[in-house]
Amino acid sequence: MSFISSPVIGHNDHRYQLIADWSKADAEKFPVNDCHEMVMDSRGRIILLTNETRNNILIYNKDGKLLDGWGSDYPGGHGLSLYNENGEEMLFICDHDRHQVIKTDLAGRVLMIIDYPKETGVYSSAEQFMPTETAIAANGDIYVTDGYGLQYVIQYNDKGEYIRHWGGKGNGENQFDCTHGIVVDNRTREKPSLIITSRNHNCFKRFTMDGNYIETISLPGSFVCRPVIKGELLYAAVFRSGSNTNFGSGYITILDEKNKVIATPGGSAPEYKNGRLSPQHQQEKVFIHPHDVCIDDDENIYVCQWNSGKAYPVKLERIK
Repeated sequence: MSFISSPVIGHNDHRYQLIADWSKADAEKFPVNDCHEMVMDSRGRIILLTNETRNNILIYNKDGKLLDGWGSDYPGGHGLSLYNENGEEMLFICDHDRHQVIKTDLAGRVLMIIDYPKETGVYSSAEQFMPTETAIAANGDIYVTDGYGLQYVIQYNDKGEYIRHWGGKGNGENQFDCTHGIVVDNRTREKPSLIITSRNHNCFKRFTMDGNYIETISLPGSFVCRPVIKGELLYAAVFRSGSNTNFGSGYITILDEKNKVIATPGGSAPEYKNGRLSPQHQQEKVFIHPHDVCIDDDENIYVCQWNSGKAYPVKLERIK
């Protein structure tokens, strides 16, 4: 995969220098396939999930040096979430090929497995359950999005016991079409909520913690992946734009605390008319299929990609 040489991309106060050779991993020893998601632990290490079973997890420092790698049991490794449980950090891996959600420690030791949600009464087999993401609430409740399956959101307690589900595929305000990602939004501290992707609807949808619809955040033209919150901003990878079949048309989107798009690195400049965001598209050929972002404390963005020539993640260094 080739990039244009060291472009500066972004808009307004959010402009970035592309560091295409950020990853220093040896492709012969530590190959990747689809690079699906990344999280940063409390030590500042960046943890990458790929569906390459020679090393499902790669762990980097912020300079791109590879520190560790493990995992050979996640052929459909897709979703990766980090949760601090009583001072110890845990990973939640969604594997859509295994039809399971797996909780591990940072060294890969399996602590819990959530199988397909037969308790809901809407799943008759494991094959219908293809989870893509989790979000963990402050009380330990686990929310799972079945983005490649029946499109439900399933809520469990911290022991993996079923609580409720909602959604399903459809065009209603509380339904989804590719419920690809989810995050707990704590920006309004007194009343957290859930922001959930409906990728083929080009939007995020906000729900209460018990599954009641609140609002839709429209992102016309953007087939968006999971929402990622850092500080007061919401970031996301857009894997394609304009059409779900428009190969190689991705970019990054950044929304402010009012969920208004303020920058689109690699994409067209955000423009609002009468309070509505105009459809966006890829402006610069920097990315192929961005699938997730990870933001460090200096507001640099690390981008991993799906179906992009087995490319390693790249870094967008914030220009201040």
